[in-house]
Parts: sequence; structure tokens; C-alpha cells
Amino acid sequence: MERYKTGMLARSLAGHDAGKIYVIIGSDSAYVYLADGRLRTVDHPKRKKKKHVQPVCIICGEYKPDDVAVKRILKNYLNQEKGKQEE
Repeated sequence: MERYKTGMLARSLAGHDAGKIYVIIGSDSAYVYLADGRLRTVDHPKRKKKKHVQPVCIICGEYKPDDVAVKRILKNYLNQEKGKQEE
């Protein structure tokens, strides 16, 4: 099983964006390509080494989402996490 699949959420562990959540748009042998739908769009994803990213969970299937879908996925996930913290 591949650890970094397209459509998974991933948390950045290193860099100026540490702690930020992204959607994995693609991957190769050493890098994953991340998008957040706002600053890092699907057309211009952030390239990050796999060791600097922690997969969070699987959200959607094997397709290339658009920026609106990426924003929606991240918003839903962050709202769920916020609800868990309040309990």
C-alpha cells in the first residue's frame, strides 16, 4: 500500500508552513505535491519532501480535484477538528 495517495490530507512538519494542512495532489519517488486551494492551487502545487509531511487521513478517491473541491475538503476537516477540540 502506498503511504502518500492522491486525495489524502497531509500536515506539513517542517518549514515556514509547519502545521498547515494540505491535500496531496500527486507524488513521485521523493516528493509530494500539495495544494490548499488558495495560495497553493492545483495548477501550482507546493513540492515538499516526503519526510517533511505527515499523512492525516484519506478523504477522496483517485482523481485530480479542482481548487473549490480542495478548499471544501480542508474547510470540512478543520471544522471537524475544531468541534473535537471543543468537546
